[in-house]
Amino acid sequence: MKKIGFLSFGHYRAPVSTAGSTLRQHVEMARAADELGFDGAWLRVHHFEQTLSSPFPLLSAMAAVTTRLDVGTGVVDLRYENPLYMAEEAAATDLISDGRLQLGVSRGSPEHAADGQEQFGQVLAEGESWSQHARGKLDTFRRAIAGEPVARSHVAMQNGDGPDLPVRPLSEGLGDRIWWGAGTHATGVWAGEQGLNLLSSTLLLDEDGRPFHVQQADQVRAHREAFAAAGHTGGGRAAVTRPAFPITSDVDQRYFGLHGGTGDAVGVLDNTRARSGPEMAGSVEEVVAMLRADDAVAEADYVLFACPSQLGLDYVVHWMGNLVTVARELGWK
Repeated sequence: MKKIGFLSFGHYRAPVSTAGSTLRQHVEMARAADELGFDGAWLRVHHFEQTLSSPFPLLSAMAAVTTRLDVGTGVVDLRYENPLYMAEEAAATDLISDGRLQLGVSRGSPEHAADGQEQFGQVLAEGESWSQHARGKLDTFRRAIAGEPVARSHVAMQNGDGPDLPVRPLSEGLGDRIWWGAGTHATGVWAGEQGLNLLSSTLLLDEDGRPFHVQQADQVRAHREAFAAAGHTGGGRAAVTRPAFPITSDVDQRYFGLHGGTGDAVGVLDNTRARSGPEMAGSVEEVVAMLRADDAVAEADYVLFACPSQLGLDYVVHWMGNLVTVARELGWK
């Protein structure tokens, strides 16, 4: 049995949408997803754009109106974060959700802001790369949510002792629900070695010419092998994202009837060849067949579907209902 969820950018660029209405819409989307039988509601996080940039208040609101739905991020860009403040916010969100937070983090992706991290007060040490910076913050964050003391009380300071104060609150089990967003084979292996879940990127860098889903399946298998070889227990799951749009109405046909069937997209990102998979649009039976033939979907524990949130709440609820039908046809529900 696979879990299914939606992954939303939460754009509010359209004239009829505002930041406030987009946030409230996502609370209602989560409520509907919970009722329809989805397993997760995940959010993209981007700064200096008209998208969802501060996930924890929204995830908490989504968790408060649902009972069984995971709430997650795909992903939080650690280059921007204070890891101890994020530890407090993540733990509070996890407690509100009663242990349903799935926290995806990574080094982040290319963005509009050239100096965004600097404006957030984050700077690199001499000789440090942003990848090293993000991984260092992840280490601090993981130690903090595990309850390791990070600050000294006045008594400890006076006695010359080490740290004796952990961040608060703490939420037991959160450490097993950290996902690393990986866009290469090597970072997938690294995530496994570190005992992290794998949130495979919607595009793969350093691609070798094979179909996207074949390369991604290799990444998932390599992650699992590295996780097991390192002796980790708990966690070790893998998630992939797919743009899937079953067509069951004239409205679906109008929006997505001309999508799909184009194959993988190949381009250049950060001076590196990158490959992403095709859109899956067609009848329920056609989408079922495409997902069934997808090697990475077969390997994954969690399948996230790219959410067309700009089309409004009513349409998204209809779309989610179609995907539940697809999941049932596949035997996932």
